Amino acid sequence: MATYTMKEAKPAPSTSKGLLFWLRENLFSDIKNSLLTLVGLYFLYTIIPPLLNWMIFDATWSGTKDEVVKEGARWIFIVEKFDQFIYGFYPESLHWRPNLVALICIAFLLSMKFVKNINIKIALILLFPVVCFVLISGGGFGLEVVETEKWGGLMLTVLVAAVGIIASFPIGIILALGRQSHMPIVKTLCVGFIEFVRGVPLITILFMASVVLPLFFSDGIDFDKLLRALIGITLFQAAYIAEVVRGGLQAIPRGQYEASESLGLSYWQGMILVILPQALKISIPNLVGSFISLFKDTTLVLIIGLFDILAMVTLTNSDTNWLGYEVEGYVFVTMIYWVICFTMSQYSKSIERKFNTEH
Repeated sequence: MATYTMKEAKPAPSTSKGLLFWLRENLFSDIKNSLLTLVGLYFLYTIIPPLLNWMIFDATWSGTKDEVVKEGARWIFIVEKFDQFIYGFYPESLHWRPNLVALICIAFLLSMKFVKNINIKIALILLFPVVCFVLISGGGFGLEVVETEKWGGLMLTVLVAAVGIIASFPIGIILALGRQSHMPIVKTLCVGFIEFVRGVPLITILFMASVVLPLFFSDGIDFDKLLRALIGITLFQAAYIAEVVRGGLQAIPRGQYEASESLGLSYWQGMILVILPQALKISIPNLVGSFISLFKDTTLVLIIGLFDILAMVTLTNSDTNWLGYEVEGYVFVTMIYWVICFTMSQYSKSIERKFNTEH
């Protein structure tokens, strides 16, 4: 009887793996691709080294504005005005309160990831905004009251975006379901609201919230300006969320609706347990895109007298002692916006991978 021996597998050819293989396949696969790669490399060569020299190697990081001798970025302006960029006019002695809120936010997000008990999660969700509001605004537990006129900078930007995102999400879902409702009055109201809000710019909504909304209240009622802006931004964003969610609902096959009905589920049970989880999973990329747009649109609150981080850069540039430093301020704000938006985008990708069931 013949015997057979297994031979060791030979390594893959060097031409089918490694860095050279990747470069040949992706950057130099043909003449056109090679020319585009060379043009791109030349473009990067002309842009990146001068940019690094300006931002890092020739930059001024410490000292005073009178000691600047280099031609690079003068980051001493950012160091000097850092507190205003982050906290606005919030009292310096109370900066520990928004810092504590930031730590609580991180702890809250981690708890949502690791805590499995649904009752504990609901309690944390209800308690979280109350604790954050009391800490920032004061007025309870012996904390000094800080008026919203003193809120500003990155703290205000994140606050407006977070409230707009969290509050508009459930409202948008209800509007999307209402638009697909078979009840004429409900459908008409939802369609009218969505189309009206989507037909006007956010700046108009903010003006209405700031000027028109107080007219509906009796004389003597002081309606906070920040609260008015939050209401306007929330309603504006809810209309766009509604359309995103409606697109996800339309992508669900009719069989899923029939399956939930065959199980004896009511309308709301079927929506919450069967339809909405699938629709929201499909809508994750568009939802995150809307949230990122909202975060960038928070700069419009300047028109009603609220100073977010971008407005604080404009305001600090008017300081006669620091004239001519607006470039460094805008670059600093650009980097902050990019980091936050990129983080949101990457987080959405992780959520997509987590809920990917098409395998």
